[in-house]
Amino acid sequence: MSKTLPFLKEMTNEKSGMPLEPALEDSIPLEVFKTEVRAWAERIGVTPQLLTVRSMKRKWASCSSKGNLTFDTALLHQSAAFRRKVIVHELLHLKYPDHGKMFKAMERMYLENTE
Repeated sequence: MSKTLPFLKEMTNEKSGMPLEPALEDSIPLEVFKTEVRAWAERIGVTPQLLTVRSMKRKWASCSSKGNLTFDTALLHQSAAFRRKVIVHELLHLKYPDHGKMFKAMERMYLENTE
């Protein structure tokens, strides 16, 4: 999932030119973020093989074909709503590898029920 998300209004970082959500004044702890990911994984019914949080230059997150999820550390500074969108998007890739109709329908369903 690139840092350009179709459901967000674009605000760009001057240095990178990548769209960003407004940063929060304080970040959430890494363990809180991982707890959010695990809770959503349980709700969606998937089990990531490995969960990694590290700096990423071009993406907010990625999902490997082996079921490994990697999230950008910058997500720890984003709003809960934005984190939720990225988390749900990547976890759904464990069930639906592409962005087909079923993927988009499930993404809408999970996100509409939380906003």
